[in-house]
Amino acid sequence: MSTQLRNSSSSPSSQQNALEIETPEGIRFSLPLASPILRFIAWTVDLLIIALLTTALGQLVKAIAIVSTDLAAALYTLSYLVVSTGYGMALEWKLRGQTVGKRLVGLRVVDADGLGLESSQVVIRNLLRTIDLLPAFYGIGGAACLVSARAQRLGDLAANTVVIRTGLGGLPDLRELEGNSYNSLAANPVVAARLRRSVSYPVSTLALDAVLRRRELEPDGRVATFAALATHFRELGRLPESVTRGVSDEALVRNAVQVLFQPDAGSQRRR
Repeated sequence: MSTQLRNSSSSPSSQQNALEIETPEGIRFSLPLASPILRFIAWTVDLLIIALLTTALGQLVKAIAIVSTDLAAALYTLSYLVVSTGYGMALEWKLRGQTVGKRLVGLRVVDADGLGLESSQVVIRNLLRTIDLLPAFYGIGGAACLVSARAQRLGDLAANTVVIRTGLGGLPDLRELEGNSYNSLAANPVVAARLRRSVSYPVSTLALDAVLRRRELEPDGRVATFAALATHFRELGRLPESVTRGVSDEALVRNAVQVLFQPDAGSQRRR
């Protein structure tokens, strides 16, 4: 069974309000797309942070100006380029598609096909930000968002990414994920790292929602849902039998959710 997700929506000429995703196991869910206005607000916050960082670097470079003003100017320009580009790359990769501005506004960058966000995608969309900013204040990028069916700027189109709304409430209460059960996935650093790298944000939130709402599901639906998610995790994470032997589908999904949302939880707990 293929583990690749597919976009279940067609490509209409009008702009969509949501990204529709369907897993190979037939599970469908929808992710609300971010509007250009929300994206602009998030970018403004990030721009202020970048300005503060570059100003701080400028103070350090001033000392070099005593020796050579040309060298100081060159270093300041280089530091600005590194900070302005590297800021988005580093945070979007580390925070799974978010910067400080995106987190404050409730936005996240995800793969347009529902797959895990790759480092190359983060690099491409941030490198092309320079073009999207032209001629000023995201002129080209804003225009691209307005005409794109999924509100994508040029960087998103090139990287095959979209920006979705995740809400401002943060993560739900995850305390009920904690318990005394030994988490074989969390206990294996290689497997845990592979899951975090491979599982997309849409699938991880779908699994989290299934775990938190499992008591609300009908028995047959509950079994089918966790069977589909467990199959997806087994194949996508290439889980060895040593970490899945004797673990039910529901327990496996619960363990995977713990690894994805509580990286330090469960690894030391044994039955």
